[in-house]
Parts: sequence; C-alpha cells; structure tokens
Amino acid sequence: MSGSDWLLLTSVILLVITAAFFAMAETAITRVNRVKAITLAEEGVPQAKALLKLVEHPERFLNPVLFLVLVCHLVAGSLIGAFAERRFGALGFAIALFFEVVVIFVVAEAAPKTWAVQNAERAALVVARPVVLVSNFPPLRLLARGLIGMANVLLPGKGLKTPYISEEELLALTDVALDEDVIEHEERALIHSIIEFGDTVTREVMVPRPDMVAVEGRASVSDAIEVAIASGFSRLPVYEQGVDDIVGIVFAKDLLRAEREGLAFEPVRNFKRDAHFVPETKRVAVLLPEMQRGKFHMALVVDEYGGTAGLVTLEDLIEELVGEIVDEYDVEEEPIESLPNGDVRVNARTPIDELNDLLDADLPEGDWDSVGGLLLNLLGHLPTEGESVVVDGHELTAERVQGRRIGRVRVSKTDGLAAPDGADARE
Repeated sequence: MSGSDWLLLTSVILLVITAAFFAMAETAITRVNRVKAITLAEEGVPQAKALLKLVEHPERFLNPVLFLVLVCHLVAGSLIGAFAERRFGALGFAIALFFEVVVIFVVAEAAPKTWAVQNAERAALVVARPVVLVSNFPPLRLLARGLIGMANVLLPGKGLKTPYISEEELLALTDVALDEDVIEHEERALIHSIIEFGDTVTREVMVPRPDMVAVEGRASVSDAIEVAIASGFSRLPVYEQGVDDIVGIVFAKDLLRAEREGLAFEPVRNFKRDAHFVPETKRVAVLLPEMQRGKFHMALVVDEYGGTAGLVTLEDLIEELVGEIVDEYDVEEEPIESLPNGDVRVNARTPIDELNDLLDADLPEGDWDSVGGLLLNLLGHLPTEGESVVVDGHELTAERVQGRRIGRVRVSKTDGLAAPDGADARE
C-alpha cells in the first residue's frame, strides 16, 4: 500500500470517529431536558453552563451537528469506495457497500447513540463544550443556515422550535413516576390538580346562586345571627331588592359585636362591608392571588348580564388544589358514592371532567359544567325522579329531583350503544 492509501484510510477512520462523536452528541443533548440542565448548572457541574446553552436553543446546534454527521458519512463512504475499487476492482463495490452499511451504521450510529441513551447526562456533559465551539464556527453555521433555507423553499417551515412538554405529556409522566414509585399517590394527585387549576374558571368552583345563603339589608342583627348560626357561615352576602342586588358582605363577628353592644335590632346594612365582584369566566389561577393580595375571602360571581351567578370563597379555590376541606362540624353527603353493583351515585354538581377521570369515560363536555347540566341538556327538559338517558355507554338516572333542581344522579355502565344523535333518552 502506498502512502496515499494509508492517508486515505486514516482519513476514513477519523471521519468515522467524528461522525460517531457528533451522533452521540445529537442523541445525548436532545435527551437532557432544560430543567435537568438548570439543576446541573446550579450545582456547579463542569460543562453544565455550556450544556444549558445548547438545551435552551437546540436550533443553534442541531442543524450544524446533523450537517457534520451527514458530511462525515458521505465523505467516508466515498473515500472507501474509491479505495476499494482501485484495490479490488468490481469486488470493491461490494466491499464499499458492506463498509458503508455495516461499519458506519454500527460504529458511527448505533453504538454511540445507544451509549448516549444509556448515559445521557454523562455524554451530554462530555460533548457540550465541543459542540458549542463547532456550532458557533461562523462558516459552518452560515452553511447550515443556507441549506436549511433551501430546504424551506421546498417545504416552507418556521425553523426548529425549542422542544416543550405539553400538559398531557406531563400528566403521563406523573403516572409513569407513580408506577415506578418515584412519587407518592398524593403527590401525583396534587400535580394533576395544579395543572388543571390553570384551566379552571370561577363558574366551575363557585357556590351556585340557589345554594347561596344571604340576608336582606333591612333584616335585624339578631335575625342575621340566627341565619349565620343555622348555616354555619362566618360571612353572609347582604342584598336589598333581591339576590341580584348584592350591596355588601356582613361578618358574623361584626354581628356578634353589635348584639353585645345592644344593637340587636339595628338593620344589617349598617354593618356591611364592601363586596368584591368577579365575572364567572375569570380563571381561578388569577383570582387566587388577587384574593391573597386584596385580603378578602369571599367574592360574588356575576354573569354576563350583571346578575348574581353565585359566590366563591378562598376555601373553594384551595379545595381545587388539595381536595375537599371538611371540618368536624360539617355534615355533607359524599359527592361520589360507589355502589355494590358497580354503579356510582354522584352529586349533580360533580364536574364532568372529574367523573370522566373516575370512570375512565368520555362523557361529553360543552356549555354545561356538571353531571346535572349534562343530564338536562341531553333530555331537553327537567327530569322526573327515575328518568334516565344513555350517553357514551353510560346510563345517567336522576335519583333525586328537588323542585326544579337535580340533586343526585346514578351512573351505570351499559352494554348497548348510544343513539345516532349521541344520546338515547328513555324512562
């Protein structure tokens, strides 16, 4: 073999090693998320700052790296093909093909990428600084951008965006972490609640208007105290012409103080405090910090027409995160009750998404928020007790109807299919 042959083979080996290095870099860096990179940088791990730059802006390194890997493969394959043809003639084509398919794939692709997958953090730290230097090399960066621009002419795009994790993926990650005993069941439930909290609006968590306990402004202090004692509430809305005319909020402690001072027969309006009003479409993630800053525990919820839709308390918002808060004096029905035959009995106010999570179902969501709202929408009229409807393989039965309001609903699985319109109402 001549000196030029040895030089050619040495070049091929160097190209394969270079391709393997950058193939490992591509896999390792893309498998390290931004949170992990920030943690490593805060811990003072060497190379972590370089890694954080790459993870925060993958579009700046990925295209040059992919370009270098491709160039190394093509040049190495071309050189070995020329060498094999010169040394072995027609047989050289088969030798070159074997080298390109087997050797390059195993040595420059499969092996380094497999090691990077198994040791992503270690590999990413090793390659971080060299990759930063290469990706910032002006000629290479400009060439890669130019080629990407040509590709966008054929297939218009907006370039590579920073990878992100969607809410669905994050929820799936918590499920996997629970299965692998990385987090506890309570931690998973809290993470789910926090994510869902950002999409929840006040209408979904408020106490609806029919359940509100309020007092008339002209009522006496002693009468208002009786209402507060009977309801167990420490704050009561005060109205004048009707519930749509809320003029303030009265505190039970103010009423008790007034009674002790001999003002038991004074009208409640004299002791009211200012009320806070919020629209029913306001997101609870925005309302909670407002209530913290404003130091108020209750807000009146109004609809688009200015009428009173309900009220929301600080406790209602916190319960969206940590679950129901019940003290030793609360006497409430279980919102969801599992029955021996597999059916479920729920409060008609139970949110649809909560029931879907419980039953692993896909009950439709729309202008209604609760199970009772879904039942009313499907039937198109106020049901009588025992009336039912089938939707998405589940039968919803109105078990308790109080006046014009549904109280409890039984949910049963059915073997039949729903009617073509999505629901089969029947008695």
